[in-house]
Amino acid sequence: MLDIPICNPPDRNPRRATLAVPAGSVDCHTHIFDSRYPLSPARGYTPPDSTLADMAHMHSQLGIERVVFTQPSIYGVDNSAILDAMAKIPELARAVIAVDMGVTDDQLAAFDQQGVRGVRLNLDNKGGMPVSLDDVPQLAGRIRDLGWHLEFLFTGEDLPDLAGLLRRLEVPVSIGHFGYMPAAAGVDFPPFQLLLELVREGNTWVKLSGPNRLRVGELPPWPEIPPLAHALIEAGPDRMLWATDWPHPNKFSPLPNDADLIEQLKLWAPDEGMRHRILVDNPERLYAF
Repeated sequence: MLDIPICNPPDRNPRRATLAVPAGSVDCHTHIFDSRYPLSPARGYTPPDSTLADMAHMHSQLGIERVVFTQPSIYGVDNSAILDAMAKIPELARAVIAVDMGVTDDQLAAFDQQGVRGVRLNLDNKGGMPVSLDDVPQLAGRIRDLGWHLEFLFTGEDLPDLAGLLRRLEVPVSIGHFGYMPAAAGVDFPPFQLLLELVREGNTWVKLSGPNRLRVGELPPWPEIPPLAHALIEAGPDRMLWATDWPHPNKFSPLPNDADLIEQLKLWAPDEGMRHRILVDNPERLYAF
């Protein structure tokens, strides 16, 4: 029998956020977990159900109107859970899927018609990387004409080994959760400085998300995070995104209320105009809403 841990559910009582967000705001990274869909035997955790209805309630409390579904590692390359959810709200949703190199061009075109805008390459979670790094440039070439991007998740310390690959890619690159940097190491941490370089070069987007994944505790306050956010926003204000990371999978401690997460933007991006760029303008460009 597989020894796969069951992770915590999200806070099932999201409170109403105190930060007013602009119309059309986008949560750029959520997942759908539904026991109707088969789990990959190669997964690293088992999630409690967190459905489209659960997500919609959470977003209503935060004022979020649009969403980007991101394929979680626990479903492998079976994207059915997020694609079925997207089909229920097609004008309000986009998706980033997982594929292997066996995917056909016709399948990629069909995904594009459904609202897919990128491919996720998850180097951090078991089962989330069905493509070898050697094949990534070929995959980038295949999705380039669709206008898609590649989204990466990796540990911050791994960025120096990956930077050469990221710079060679023919499509935009999105990096999740602040690049998974150890926030306590600060802005001067060499891999974070490298991340800033990539952002300044113009092809790298970063999700300002998952502060509880940056090794500074599960619950706010996170005083180590604003300096990282300020540096990233200064480096690439037109390529910053925001996300809840709901329902915060692969976590086994108490989780933040999602209102806590949107309210971090008051600290990360105090200027209202900048928040509009992060929540509305930037995601509209990357995900072609």
